[in-house]
Amino acid sequence: MTAKKMEFRTEVRQLMDLMIHSLYSHKEVFLRELISNASDAIDKAHYQSLTDSSVLEGDKEWTIRITPDKMAGTLTVSDNGIGMTADEAVEALGTIAHSGTRDFMQLLKDKDIKENPELIGQFGVGFYASFMVADRITVMSRKAGSKCAEGVKWESSADGTFTVDAVEKKGKGTDVILYLKKDDLKYLDEWEIRDIVTKYSDFIEHPVVMEIEREEDSSVDKGKKIKVRRDETLNSRKAIWLKDRSEITDEEYNEFYHHISRDFGDPLKVIHYRAEGTSEFVALLYIPSKAPLNIQYRDFRIGPVLYVRRVQIMDHCEDLIPPYLRFVRGIIDSSDLPLNVSRELLQNNSQVEIIKKNVTKKVLDLLTEMKKSEYESYVKFHNELGRVLKEGIHLDFSRSEAIADLMLFQSTKTADGALTTLEAYVGNMKEGQEHIYYICGSSRDEAMKSPHMEAFLDRDFEVLLLLDEIDDLIFGGLEYKGKKLKSVIKGDLKLDKTDTKDEEKQFGKLVGFLKEKLKDEVKDVRLSGRLKDSACCLVSDEGAVDPRIEKMMKAMGQDLPAGKRILEINPHHPLFDAMNSTFEKEGPNSLLGEYAGLLLDQALLMEGERPKDPAAFSKTLSRLMAEAIKEK
Repeated sequence: MTAKKMEFRTEVRQLMDLMIHSLYSHKEVFLRELISNASDAIDKAHYQSLTDSSVLEGDKEWTIRITPDKMAGTLTVSDNGIGMTADEAVEALGTIAHSGTRDFMQLLKDKDIKENPELIGQFGVGFYASFMVADRITVMSRKAGSKCAEGVKWESSADGTFTVDAVEKKGKGTDVILYLKKDDLKYLDEWEIRDIVTKYSDFIEHPVVMEIEREEDSSVDKGKKIKVRRDETLNSRKAIWLKDRSEITDEEYNEFYHHISRDFGDPLKVIHYRAEGTSEFVALLYIPSKAPLNIQYRDFRIGPVLYVRRVQIMDHCEDLIPPYLRFVRGIIDSSDLPLNVSRELLQNNSQVEIIKKNVTKKVLDLLTEMKKSEYESYVKFHNELGRVLKEGIHLDFSRSEAIADLMLFQSTKTADGALTTLEAYVGNMKEGQEHIYYICGSSRDEAMKSPHMEAFLDRDFEVLLLLDEIDDLIFGGLEYKGKKLKSVIKGDLKLDKTDTKDEEKQFGKLVGFLKEKLKDEVKDVRLSGRLKDSACCLVSDEGAVDPRIEKMMKAMGQDLPAGKRILEINPHHPLFDAMNSTFEKEGPNSLLGEYAGLLLDQALLMEGERPKDPAAFSKTLSRLMAEAIKEK
């Protein structure tokens, strides 16, 4: 293999430039990332060795080694893990196959990243953090189990290019050699390295080793000192989850959380317990204080780390937790699963389902208790992660009511910013009220001003204000304590038992005329039971897609079947008395036809939408206004 010079992908060049110039106050995270990458490489080799002993190459002592060289100005992080082929090195180090990369780069530009180093771990771009402290990086790697000593040498000076060449490498695994900048030579000092390893990597399962030089008394020449070099393990390697909870301090819990989550902030809650009986396992789980910035991306990695009898099997086991609890981080160590369990076997393993149910119940029980006894903390959690948790109402039918109980809402009866619950709503329902009513909107002010709310406000019916785009998908059709949640913009609403036969008879012909004029634009025209002051509004059929969701889906390029809505008119509005009188005297005429079009455009405008033909709407309105002034 001859040396090849290649260019980084455009996004990688931009990323390195931003990281080098934006993350300078947390430079030490580069070492955390390299140690974590080395640990992952060893875990992969260890797992493969369970079914393929050739991966071991006779070396069963997994080790991460740090080698500072003050003479050369280099810092090397080595592992004897899985290693890389040339193609894998190009793919892993020259490109970023991650849909959130552009968003990460935007955050680097927009936010004060100096206080947000956790972003590196969240977006999986940790290797490039080394360019904050290094002018040049050389990676020497050989795939574990290779039959020859040929490996790959990858090298870059962050100039937009990298080279790949063949190299002879005796042992398996990877060496990352950093040629440190003059201003960053402190990272070659023993105590600086010790502090970083203790701070970020103390709980790495594999030993992080460094050769240490010490002066000792000579055993030959008494009274003289000699220099001795010995390997020393820098991390404690404590399997913290196997210890009793009473033996673990809050600081130790927090340090382990920082290690597994790559989050610099402390967790909101810790769940640590041992399950015995039908399934035996230990769980150490964390609820974060803040939502991970990439939690809504498809490639957000879900699930706790899975251990089987202290052997790490998977770094993210999505089968152990439902998607709506994907913010939970931690580890699960099972005594019942086989060491060589695969992802395919996990999906059909009854023990996995038992663990998943147990963990889900524990998390939901904790949140329920928080809501009761630590309400302020729970509100903070809900503001950060309620949007993810609520997905369970739609995805987990068996727990939908329990999850709905955890939701907090603004409503027409709460002050701006205050919150209520479904339980409180049901307790305050009007006598004879059959449904729990809600409206979706982008803001409280927009929802409160909707014409669909007029009759509810007039009769003092409480309406929940749902301000998230996905809320109608989540809550539409939900039944809570025997009461169905019903959107105020859908279906034919009757808030009282007033007989409307006289109104239907009075306006029947006019309604029929409007139906005919607007038949190409709307599904139906009918008298409204929800309007008080406004002349008209548009409503959807029961069970139809909410207009906000429809708009969002179309913006995402997803085709939805065209659906017509229903125009409701207010029989108590003076406009319809006047229109009805004209219709009874003159019958259908062109003026009433123009009014029909204006009514539809008016209904669209009240929803914040454009009239179907803005120019025609403006001309018709101007002409009718001029004629009305002339008549006076």
